[in-house]
Amino acid sequence: MSYFKQTARLAVLLTSTALLSACVGESTTTPQTNPDATSSSSDLSRRIERLASDEFQGRAPTTPGGKAASQYIADEMKIAGLAPMGENGTYFQPVDLTAATVLTDSTMTIKRGNNVLFNADQKTNGVFWTKRIESQVSISDTDMVFVGYGVNAPEYGWNDYEGVDVKGKTVVMLVNDPGFATKDDDLFKGNAMTYYGRWTYKYEEAGRQGAAAVLIVHDTKPASYGWDVVSGSSTGEQYDLVRPDGGASRAALEGWLHLDAAKDVFSAAGLDLTKQMTAAASKGFKAVELSGLKLEAKINQTVETSTSRNVAGVLKGSENPEEYVLYMGHWDHLGTSEDVLGDDKIFNGAVDNATGTAAIIEIAETMVERGTPKRSVIFVAVTAEESGLLGSAYYGAKPLVPLAQTVGGINIDAMLPVGETKDMKVIGFGSSELEDLLKKQLEKRGMYVVPDDKPEAGYFYRSDHISLAKLGVPMLYADPGNNHVTNGLTYGEKFASEYTKERYHKPGDEYDTSWDMSGIVQATDILLDTGYDLANSNQWPNWYEGTEFRSLRDEMRAGK
Repeated sequence: MSYFKQTARLAVLLTSTALLSACVGESTTTPQTNPDATSSSSDLSRRIERLASDEFQGRAPTTPGGKAASQYIADEMKIAGLAPMGENGTYFQPVDLTAATVLTDSTMTIKRGNNVLFNADQKTNGVFWTKRIESQVSISDTDMVFVGYGVNAPEYGWNDYEGVDVKGKTVVMLVNDPGFATKDDDLFKGNAMTYYGRWTYKYEEAGRQGAAAVLIVHDTKPASYGWDVVSGSSTGEQYDLVRPDGGASRAALEGWLHLDAAKDVFSAAGLDLTKQMTAAASKGFKAVELSGLKLEAKINQTVETSTSRNVAGVLKGSENPEEYVLYMGHWDHLGTSEDVLGDDKIFNGAVDNATGTAAIIEIAETMVERGTPKRSVIFVAVTAEESGLLGSAYYGAKPLVPLAQTVGGINIDAMLPVGETKDMKVIGFGSSELEDLLKKQLEKRGMYVVPDDKPEAGYFYRSDHISLAKLGVPMLYADPGNNHVTNGLTYGEKFASEYTKERYHKPGDEYDTSWDMSGIVQATDILLDTGYDLANSNQWPNWYEGTEFRSLRDEMRAGK
């Protein structure tokens, strides 16, 4: 820890002492600043190690371990020199959550007349649930319609719902979007997934269209993950936000069909699924009825309500304090599980995302050390990312500062300890002008930007920044690259692949004192400089022309 950071911590302690002794007068000293301050490897390591320790039991959102972890983050924000930005003068923004578990006597069947053609088993052939906060939800004899990709995208001239009324019906659709299927760069974004390819959008749009039920056909390649991910993450206890309408705006049933099961269902309706997939990727596709088939379901579930919390602190700007640069990272992870083989039952989440949480605190502390920027900078550690980006979605619905006054944001999620690299990876490359600011910082260091290597997987839509992006706020999501400064690209790619296979979302994602922290420090400093320079400027970066969110930001900035 540097002299200046030691001084900053001491200053916080002295301030607290002064307040306790009721000497709340004006400051008599001018804080020291160090404009050349950079991130501290020891501070980052210390925070990562603590957040990923067994003490917090995997940081599940509503558990005692999760509550203790969020308190630790608040304490660290205070020590870093941030003012509280939560409710009632605290660092906390309470986030009300529901936890629903579909019971084993629930059923979802597809029939022709009295003959049952398909019976979902919640494991191998189909999974289903409801977002409605009710102990029992039933639908019966709903007509079934294949709606292609289930996309209504005016900016791409595409509407799979055009000319068909799906109110009260079951809609069946494909994962990803037509661009991936055709590899046509003029169709959506070609091979790169758009927001319309994400299952979250598809369920929401089906609800807006009035569907009673919505089923997505799983296919490994366009989904970019196997059926085991679907069945594993969509069953058991499921968190959601406490929705004002109790989930009434969502379809009564949401779920997935295994590809093989979907082929059989389509065949029973006299349709070839493979041919329908080809047709769905062509402009002018029209929805097709699954003639004679009816879906019915009964969902029995337990529903509990609990509260987690986002943690937020702010560094108020010196000249334009009403304008905010945002840093975001999720603090939660997967908790514990007795179903895991072996003695270690704790999902510590060291890389995912103790690294990002430690980084935003370190950036805050270093900014304080450098000196107050012209604009304000708000730091938000969000909860329940692993449960569906819920903490960031809550923040988007109830922002602590107006979104129209949020200049732009940087999300930090899961930085690998690969060591220093020559590159930095931008997830969702080609999205916003924040990338230009990042490139400027990289060029100073003789580095360069690379796109994420699997744009078809839609990673840009899988982390917290998307909760604000889809409301119009420009967001940047960047990670350390793979091209190691001495060991090369192959080394970095192998390192990332090994982490994904062996430790991602497993108890093995633990902090180790042997970690090479140099790359995490490098990336933290780059993202620090990117946001600090923006906070000292008058720039208002926007989404690039042609992106899904450009019109939202334009309308926001115009006050519409």
